[in-house]
Amino acid sequence: MEELYTLGREVGRGSYGVVFEGHVSKTGRHVAIKRLPCGSPEAVELHLQELWAMRTTARTHPNVIALHRSLLQTGARTLRDLRPGRLPLDLVECALKGKVPGPSVQSLRRTTLRDCTNLKGTPDTPLRSPGKPGGRKRKRKRSSGDEDEDGPVIPRGTPACCRALWLVMELCDGGDLNQYLLSRPADGQMNRSVMAQLSAAVAFLHGLGITHRDLKPDNVLVQDSPTGPVFKVADFGLSKVTDGPGEAAGRCFSSACGSDFYMAPEVWAGVSYTAQVDIFSLGVLFWAVLERITFMEEGTTRKQLGAYVCKGSYGLVPLGEALLENPDLRLVIPMKSRRLPLLPSPPGPSVSRLLHAMLAPDPLARPPAAQLETRLRSALLRDDAR
Repeated sequence: MEELYTLGREVGRGSYGVVFEGHVSKTGRHVAIKRLPCGSPEAVELHLQELWAMRTTARTHPNVIALHRSLLQTGARTLRDLRPGRLPLDLVECALKGKVPGPSVQSLRRTTLRDCTNLKGTPDTPLRSPGKPGGRKRKRKRSSGDEDEDGPVIPRGTPACCRALWLVMELCDGGDLNQYLLSRPADGQMNRSVMAQLSAAVAFLHGLGITHRDLKPDNVLVQDSPTGPVFKVADFGLSKVTDGPGEAAGRCFSSACGSDFYMAPEVWAGVSYTAQVDIFSLGVLFWAVLERITFMEEGTTRKQLGAYVCKGSYGLVPLGEALLENPDLRLVIPMKSRRLPLLPSPPGPSVSRLLHAMLAPDPLARPPAAQLETRLRSALLRDDAR
């Protein structure tokens, strides 16, 4: 029942956590291991939401990153499994009360993950033989660090550097969508594959009641396979899970979150919004992929895929912000009818109309995720028949 995970190189780092390449020592299977330090109530709330969203997907869609195991760090080198359907009460209480006991957040951030190279995952409950029929169950006194009915408890006195959630996920060896596409010549068939697979992924997530809220190329990972690249939606740190399957479209949210160049106008406006923000983000992504629209990330020399509006001396304005200022803004799709020899042919009229619908300032005018796959397929077929 025990597994020993060995951390390898760092493959990603964000505001709230670090992702390592790792492997299971016993089997040699390669995995991605994400460490989410629980140093503030805000971070804990986001981590629990990410955990809940990834559990909800239940590893059942090829275009959504799979979660193999979730663990709570309870000591310098030990982890305990989190049982399905249960969350660690200590962290839930921390998020609700808005207080993290122990050392400061700054000391937590200074902790190096290299100090925990080998981490042992143990069963969430000890193995027990079943009691005899009619026999009385023996009560076992709970000690600090033991399990309660709702999951493992972090022992008292555990240093802040040891309070963390660990997510063991499938490893995608192709990097993110930005890296993958921009390191290769533009390919029309690849573009179609990106759109088809991501449409299927978002339809699946919305069907489960999950709104991602941060769809962008950085959060799409690529897994190479014998039949071609598989594109997988990842990073559910800003996602929201509704109470029941299929309820994502009707649920309203108010937190302003996401990435500037992919945020919908209603998020920029600071008003309530629905899962249709994911359709807008996907429209920005699709347009950028089809026409290889890129921008330079501020403060770096790294190219990013993303659509925008050029506005005088102000430079590049995110599409959602521009549409908020002027809902009648005319988006020119495709931007050019003539293409450079290295680029595939521009989007046809049917795909262009679909992109305009996905990027509509009015969320109700955007196609719901459940219809997007069918509309995309029909648009591609009509353009091919021209």
